[in-house]
Amino acid sequence: QVQLVESGGGLVQAGGSLRLSCTALGGTFSRYFMGWFRQVPGKEREFVAAIRGAGFNTYYADFVKGRFTISRDNAKNTLYLQMNSLKPEDAAVYYCAADTYYAGNYYSLTAYDYWGQGTQVTVSS
Repeated sequence: QVQLVESGGGLVQAGGSLRLSCTALGGTFSRYFMGWFRQVPGKEREFVAAIRGAGFNTYYADFVKGRFTISRDNAKNTLYLQMNSLKPEDAAVYYCAADTYYAGNYYSLTAYDYWGQGTQVTVSS
């Protein structure tokens, strides 16, 4: 059983930065493919970024490339999402997720078997 706990959300002005964290409790974090997703009311949850267990391979949605950076510290069982140059359209609830079976389709909700509770990011214009 894996519990994921997110933190770091908040209110920021457009152009500003935030860093989200996701700490895993239980399981073997370093073995898991990890991802970040986001959701706004009335829309489907969408893929933002993902990272392999060792941290050397990362993947991004086109709309965050060059602005967001996913990383992990396996010694601390923690996943990060550094968000720079934030835009009002980045406002959403951000979720971290763990794929403990390496399903392969990292951009899909169905690849992940554990989810955090979400953290709200608000971007003012």
